[in-house]
Amino acid sequence: MSPLEKFVENQLLNGRAYFSREDVQNSLGLKPEALAAALTRLVKKRRLANPRHGFYLVLRPEDQVAGAPDPARWIDPLMKHQGLDYRISLLRAAAFHGSSHQAAMVFQVIVPKQLRDLEIGRHRLQFLYQRPIAFEPVNQPIHLEKLKSEAGFAQMAGVELTLLDCSRYFHKAGGINGVAQIVKDIGGKADPRTLSKVADNYENSSVRRLGYLLDLANHVKQARALEFFAKKAKSAAPLNPSSRPLIKLLAGQHEKDPKWKIMINEPVEIDF
Repeated sequence: MSPLEKFVENQLLNGRAYFSREDVQNSLGLKPEALAAALTRLVKKRRLANPRHGFYLVLRPEDQVAGAPDPARWIDPLMKHQGLDYRISLLRAAAFHGSSHQAAMVFQVIVPKQLRDLEIGRHRLQFLYQRPIAFEPVNQPIHLEKLKSEAGFAQMAGVELTLLDCSRYFHKAGGINGVAQIVKDIGGKADPRTLSKVADNYENSSVRRLGYLLDLANHVKQARALEFFAKKAKSAAPLNPSSRPLIKLLAGQHEKDPKWKIMINEPVEIDF
C-alpha cells in the first residue's frame, strides 16, 4: 500500500471521507509532482473524486457506482475549503421540509459569489448567486436548519428562506407551477413574522409573487404577512417575467391581481 493509499484509508477510519491537497501534503511531505501523479492515479482507479481543484472525496465501494457520495455529505467541507458561506435551498430544501411532489434531480446551493456548476458522477450541483448585501443578513443560524449526515451537518434553508428562494429563482425550481406546488405543500409551516422580516432582503416582485401564490394556496396568515410589500409597489409585475406573448400588443392584456399587483401571464396549477 502506497503512502497516499494509507493516508486515504486513515481518513475513512477517522470518519472523514474528504481531504484537501494541503492536508495530504502536510501529512506526507511528498514533492508536488509526485503527489499530483499519485492523486491522479487514485482518481482514475475511482478511489477518489475531485469536485474542485485541491479538494478530494474518498469513494467507498458503495459510492463508486454514483461516482460520488450524496453532496449533502461533503458540501459543508467543500464550502469551507473554498472559504464561502452557503445554504442548500430550492428543490432539495423543499423536499426536506415536506414537499413530496418535488423530486430533486439537482442539488442547489445559494452562495454570495458567482460559482460554476459542477457535475461529478451522477450528481449535478447548481450554485445560485445572491448578492452579498442580501445574502449575509438572511444566511444566519436563526433562519437555517441543519441537515445531518454521517459526515456531520450541512446548512439548509429554513422554511421561510426556502419559500423566498423558490420564488426568487422560480425558473430553477420547476417554474411557476413547481413553485406553486411547493408553496401549497410547505407554506403553512412558515412563521409569518419571520417570513416578513426575511422578505425585506428580496426583490419586491419576488415577494409579491410569493404572496400571490400563498393566497392561492389558502395560507392566509403567511400571505397577510407580505401584504405590506404589495402596498409599496408602484406598478404591476408579471407573474413570470420570462414569459413573452406571441403577439407583442397582447402584453398588457393579461389579467391583473390588484391586491398583489401581479399580471397573471401564466396559468397556475396546484394539486390539492
